Amino acid sequence: MTKREGAIVRTGRLAVYDAPGKPFEIRAFPVRRPRAGEVLVKIRMSTICRSDIHSYLGHRPNPCPGVLGHEIIGNIVALGEGITHDMRGDPLAAGDRITWSEYFIPGPNYYTEVLDLPQKSPGVDKYGHMAVTTEPHHHGGFGEYCYVLPQSWILKLPAELTDEEATPINCGVATMICVTERAEIGVGDAVVIQGLGLLGLYGAAIAKARGARLVIGLDTVGARRAMSARFGVDRALDPSAMSETELVRQVRAFCKPEGADAVIEVCGYPEVIPAGIQYLRTGGRYVLGGVVNPDSFVRIDANQLLRKLITLRGVHNYHPRNLIEALDFVHANRKRFPFHDLVDGKYKLEEVGRAMKDAEDRRVLRAAIVP
Repeated sequence: MTKREGAIVRTGRLAVYDAPGKPFEIRAFPVRRPRAGEVLVKIRMSTICRSDIHSYLGHRPNPCPGVLGHEIIGNIVALGEGITHDMRGDPLAAGDRITWSEYFIPGPNYYTEVLDLPQKSPGVDKYGHMAVTTEPHHHGGFGEYCYVLPQSWILKLPAELTDEEATPINCGVATMICVTERAEIGVGDAVVIQGLGLLGLYGAAIAKARGARLVIGLDTVGARRAMSARFGVDRALDPSAMSETELVRQVRAFCKPEGADAVIEVCGYPEVIPAGIQYLRTGGRYVLGGVVNPDSFVRIDANQLLRKLITLRGVHNYHPRNLIEALDFVHANRKRFPFHDLVDGKYKLEEVGRAMKDAEDRRVLRAAIVP
């Protein structure tokens, strides 16, 4: 008989911040048995996404006092009523190591049932984006426990994946699966990636796996450019080392005969968008995946979009199927690309403030909280 429940403690610690930029404090909150549709998880690792930093610094609204973290994996402590299998149909039991979607939806709605856009359902909420006072309190990654809430998507993790390979799957990897899908990257394409942080490096690897003949990566951080070849980047350029005119000239010269087939923005800076449009050939595709902050204004020549037949798209969150595809991609390509090395800094829960600062200052590529 499948074991549905392990030992449940009375309290669990969370790293809480009371207002943007305020120091994190470790506080204990009650832990209860999961209710119907919930799963109680003991967190193994939570990695710091750039959006966590934006939320913490107040660049975008986030309820306080808050607990951050949405790239999370952990072991099942107890299963609530109605939860027996993951989204693939594999049985779940206490002790299983799982990942789950970064968001959960309020139930059936027009966006889910008709438009096939569950990630944009009215009332959708995300882990690490709620006030810690909201019951059940443990709904972010910077802590010891997390409840997987109803209307989330769960996947059991293969034993051979390391925690470092598995933790970014439910945000960084799944997002880039969606971005590259929307960019329609295929065999023989020339692809430009603006930003070689974790998203950009995963994007390069996925583009290569989809058959791209050429991947050009743009980033001002030398360590990222140096690392990028290991993830499929053929040419890494420093945008700060030349004028925008020269950068456009070089990129288009590499992408023969007339420019890139697809451009992906994952740097978070809207000012790169005008140049991104110029990199493209006629009929090219441009996908924005990094400008997550409000008021990301930019001035572009819309006539270029019209005359060059450019397709411009945005991606925010991802479709649940992309979570399965993300896990399968990492599992199938872990020997080809060194995904384990992307998580290059580990910190105790008590060190979350230092971890956030190191991530903010780009001293690490992906910082991990290991409670």
